[in-house]
Amino acid sequence: MSIFHKIYNWLQDAAYVWRFEMKQVLHDEGVLLFCLVVPLLYPILYSWIYNNEVVREVPVAVVDLSHSHQSRQFIRMCDASPDVHVAYYAVDLDDAQSLVSRQVVKGIYYIPSDFATHLNRMEQGTVSVYCDMALMLTYKAIYQTAMAVSQEMGAEIQKKLSGNYTAREDLVTTSPLEVEDVAVFNPQGGYGSSILPAVLILIIQQTLVLGIGLAAGTARERNRYSDIVPINKCYSSVARIVSGKALCYLMVYAVMGTFLTIVIPRLFHFPQLAAWQDLLAMMIPYLLACVFFGLAVSCLVRYRENVILLAVFLSLPLLFMSGISWPQSAIPGFWQGVSWLFPSTFGIRAYTRLNSMGGTLGDVVMEVRCLWAHVVFYLFLACIVYSLELRNSQRHARERLAVLRKKREVRQAMKQQQGK
Repeated sequence: MSIFHKIYNWLQDAAYVWRFEMKQVLHDEGVLLFCLVVPLLYPILYSWIYNNEVVREVPVAVVDLSHSHQSRQFIRMCDASPDVHVAYYAVDLDDAQSLVSRQVVKGIYYIPSDFATHLNRMEQGTVSVYCDMALMLTYKAIYQTAMAVSQEMGAEIQKKLSGNYTAREDLVTTSPLEVEDVAVFNPQGGYGSSILPAVLILIIQQTLVLGIGLAAGTARERNRYSDIVPINKCYSSVARIVSGKALCYLMVYAVMGTFLTIVIPRLFHFPQLAAWQDLLAMMIPYLLACVFFGLAVSCLVRYRENVILLAVFLSLPLLFMSGISWPQSAIPGFWQGVSWLFPSTFGIRAYTRLNSMGGTLGDVVMEVRCLWAHVVFYLFLACIVYSLELRNSQRHARERLAVLRKKREVRQAMKQQQGK
């Protein structure tokens, strides 16, 4: 047999594996849901919820036990801000907590009875802020409004005590250094532009793992011996199996990845500063690493439900360990090492630096190299685990064949005895 004929047979077998895997993606409801429906609908829903970036007129309840000029001034200034609306005046803290529990208000401003007394004595006054932490945007609006109003009132008190004669002296007294607050790489200062690009990259990895794991679980449940590799001449080598399966999911997620990294940011006006060449150079190793990572993990799946529990449990820790929602410098060394095992860690860092911060490929060369290292490592690992699965499948086939031969021999012996 010539080398060209061998290559042709290899490509034909790999194409058969690809075709069988593609049919499973399109016909299995669970795989179809996680590989096509979730990547299409979940980013749209999540981005639409946080598309406003900030919230306005968040309702709060006020417990004013001071009933003084200073407390009323604090309340008026909070109510005049664009972010907070004083919706209710509660009698006590228990009354205000009941409003929060019924979701009538999102926070509480508690002004103690000695608030004005402390201010008149030139002592520090205290205002307690209670926030509903179910939504970070409302917490941010309530807390920052209270901080801004308290600083403004403190500056007015400082002006009265300074004995200055001009507005310039008052300005120097209250603000000796002029500080301009600029949200770098996030002009709106919103949650969407900060976190959602990282979530989009994480969705690619998690849905790939879910889809490949569900397909593997289905294959085991339909097999007599719970094998992931069927008995077929086209599944005779590891290279044919891994290349056929990887090509199937790579083709699907070439489209899904383009939708998540280009269409969604453009649709919801997230920062898009990356050149398409740099984005392509980053996404190719990331998709390959996620596919081979999913194939390696899928061999550990015994039941379809297992991979769902695993992926959902890991999603939030992976987002934190990526260094986006939690500072990378504050992550312990052990957990940083754990995060390096997942392609999403380097994929999120590279994508946010390219697309949100306007970096170039040279700025993320370390992350890209790590992604290529993941490609090599998880390809090698996928080949190892599939070689073990192939051996188990072949061993079970030989055992089954031996049992059938023994049964045939027994039947033939019984026929011979009946003939005699």
